Amino acid sequence: MTTFNHRTALVTGAGRGIGRSIAEILARQGVNVICVSKSAESCGATAAAINEAKAQAEAKPGDKTWPRGWAKPLAVDVADGAAIAKASEELLKEFPVIDILINNAGITRDGLLFRMSEADWTDVLTTNLTSCFHWTKLIARPMTRARWGRIVNIASVSGVMGNAGQANYSAAKAGMIGLTKTLAREFASRSVTVNAVAPGFIKTDMTAGFSGNAEIAAKILETVPLKRFGESAEVAAMTAFLCSEEAGYITGQVFNVDGGMAM
Repeated sequence: MTTFNHRTALVTGAGRGIGRSIAEILARQGVNVICVSKSAESCGATAAAINEAKAQAEAKPGDKTWPRGWAKPLAVDVADGAAIAKASEELLKEFPVIDILINNAGITRDGLLFRMSEADWTDVLTTNLTSCFHWTKLIARPMTRARWGRIVNIASVSGVMGNAGQANYSAAKAGMIGLTKTLAREFASRSVTVNAVAPGFIKTDMTAGFSGNAEIAAKILETVPLKRFGESAEVAAMTAFLCSEEAGYITGQVFNVDGGMAM
């Protein structure tokens, strides 16, 4: 078990997939989690599941195995900078410092470059990359004043090695990696670490279209040395470690959770 000292985290894209797994693993270790997604229903479901688990744990006072944090749902369209600013202002009235920020929200609009519309390019860059700029600029300032903070940006192996048909997505994720390395240098003197996790092919709703197709899946797995799709919990475990006290001397790094694709 890693160490968390009564921290509060904000996780974007927490309504499903990797984001939900990150919110759940942090809460199991006693971190209070603000679950952000565009859909009030999805972030509400994540928060409700976490709070139910907490209630069940508290009903067994003799069981000290897992500390439990509470969860708060927050519906915000991360593609809307003004909405992020308003939400952040309200949150920082309630929580003077949000100690951990996980920029995970993302979308895909795949297609070869010559067929890609400007809207598909802009939507992906705005949701996946510009949202990180807005959340970090607003949430990280109190971290720097407190001289403790953890920021983890969920990038992608596509941003490390590129992927045909994903010019917009790969560019956005590569941009997240560049942002990570720059902010790690800017925030280091204030003991705020900034790292990136780059998942490969992980079984989520986003990848269901090909992971559930035997022929496509077999072709993809030819590129994965471990010969399987990853689990969202495996990405969450790496992310949680980077948010812990034990990870205080790690910053500016990119951790591939990809079954060996980008070796």
